[in-house]
Amino acid sequence: MKHNKPKIIILSGYGLNCEEETKFAFEWVGGNVNIVHINDLIAKPGMLKEYDIMVFPGGFSYGDDTGSGKAYANKFKNHLAKELAEFLSRDTLVIGICNGFQIITNLGILPGGLTYNKNEKYLDRWVDLEVKGESPWLSGIKKISLPIAHGEGHYVISQKEYKEMEKRKQIAFTYTKGEICNFQNLEKNPNGSDYDIAGVLAYNGRVLGLMPHPERAMFPHQSPLWQMNKTKQKEGAGLQIFKNAINYFRKNKRRK
Repeated sequence: MKHNKPKIIILSGYGLNCEEETKFAFEWVGGNVNIVHINDLIAKPGMLKEYDIMVFPGGFSYGDDTGSGKAYANKFKNHLAKELAEFLSRDTLVIGICNGFQIITNLGILPGGLTYNKNEKYLDRWVDLEVKGESPWLSGIKKISLPIAHGEGHYVISQKEYKEMEKRKQIAFTYTKGEICNFQNLEKNPNGSDYDIAGVLAYNGRVLGLMPHPERAMFPHQSPLWQMNKTKQKEGAGLQIFKNAINYFRKNKRRK
């Protein structure tokens, strides 16, 4: 079934709490968005066939009591494994942001895992990122600054897996020293992620998981550098990620 706008499903429930901001971002750039509680999806799993983009947003699913993202991933896996595989087999996009990134690594659709920040403290600040991989989500982006807010954002990967990821161009972002870090004299990789990895890719770049929050960088005034750059910036850096997802379907006209 064809539709005028790419259809986006944003998962909610059990502590995910960034669904409204993420919905706003996708709608701002032209998406047709529904927020769906995981229990409603379990009750009607066939609805996934209607969607082009699936989003696991940020938050604190199940209070992170069993480790970030694990309980939500188990619920999804136990009830929707077949539907997830079918969704990924189509020409679709998936994004997991912060807690959503933790969920999709626990689902096994992304390599590696996430654990406690190196200082064992919750982090809330902006970071500078360099794009490494190739993905519909990252088109036209080389460097970007986004906010992070997490307690378990330390990405862990073995050396062997890391080399495989490099070959396959599965590293989406790495933490780097840029405008934010230089201006505020901040450490580039505050959570201690292995190989400075801030985001990863799978399924030929169609699946993106990242710790930073692009939905919190939609507008220039959200950046700590806004006063310095306000005459140069028309929109926030994070908006391009959402635009890219919408444009992927508009340009390729692959929606069913």
